[in-house]
Amino acid sequence: MKSIRVAVIDDHPMFRSGVVQILNDNAGFEVVGEGATAGEAIQLAKEFSPDLMLIDISMPGSGVEAAALITQLYPGINVIMLTASEAEENVTATLEGGAKGYLLKGTSGPELIRVAQAVCNGESYVTPTLAAKLLFQIKQKQTQQKAQQLDGHSELTSREEEVLDHVARGLTNKEIARALTLSEKTVKHYMTIIMQKLQVRNRVEAVIHGSRKQ
Repeated sequence: MKSIRVAVIDDHPMFRSGVVQILNDNAGFEVVGEGATAGEAIQLAKEFSPDLMLIDISMPGSGVEAAALITQLYPGINVIMLTASEAEENVTATLEGGAKGYLLKGTSGPELIRVAQAVCNGESYVTPTLAAKLLFQIKQKQTQQKAQQLDGHSELTSREEEVLDHVARGLTNKEIARALTLSEKTVKHYMTIIMQKLQVRNRVEAVIHGSRKQ
């Protein structure tokens, strides 16, 4: 099986070394580059075109802007923000900018590997505690705006809401299928319908935006 090529960008050398070690200890990954600034992140993307980039938000330059530029210029690169920031505006900004995942630095090694593999397989991921906060905010807005439905948006069915709740808790399609006693194909079908109804591009936007008008 082909290894996932990764670049790690963080301005804290000890933390960065730890992440690199975790990845190198897993046969499914190959670290092809390291950096400490937004400028170096963009350079690594250009030079190595890795499958995945782990980028911190709080580093010289803007991690948010670097991630957005990389996903725009190199759409084949998957970006996960690996950061200590729990600010909801950072979560929203990076995911709207094109990042496929948002992980907190307290994440365990096995969880990092699992999420990295899932993202490279087309999934999106937000640390469950942050996703839950965002989903709560969305549901509040939905309640407040219940009287005036958004133009062209259909309401989600109870089953679709249930699937979206599981997505918000960080579960993959396979895990959702197991939890709801469905086939993985059926879960993917539900996700397609949910994204069409909410007019979003991926599962993370579905959780973040809910029925927010585009």
